[in-house]
Amino acid sequence: MTNEQKERITTLRHDGWGYKKIATALEISVDTIKSFCRKEDLGGMLAIPGRIPDNEHCRECGKPLIQMAGMKKRKFCSTECRVKWWASHSEAVNRKAVYSFTCPACGKKFSVYGNAARKYCSHECYVAARFKVGDQA
Repeated sequence: MTNEQKERITTLRHDGWGYKKIATALEISVDTIKSFCRKEDLGGMLAIPGRIPDNEHCRECGKPLIQMAGMKKRKFCSTECRVKWWASHSEAVNRKAVYSFTCPACGKKFSVYGNAARKYCSHECYVAARFKVGDQA
């Protein structure tokens, strides 16, 4: 691979191009592109336009992070940035604790995350079942 191709790959990754798109444009194999990008820390997610993906800058706003020795690596500069990033990247959440139930009040099937003890699909169903709302016996 020539130096010109290496520079072009770096530029295209910074512009947000994917491996396959770069490989097609430069007529180089996808594996060669991936290998080069990993060596140059251009791998992983698509490069954010104008920003190099790394562990030294906030994923949301790009501010430099101060990493503390002996502690877990920081990915965000603040709680606000962390919450904002995860809210806009919900597909990246690894949800293992998803439970499916049938509501005893209305019979509707529903699923919830992280609450194995939930019984009702909504507060309205809970109130209706608990206080027998609508049942005039």
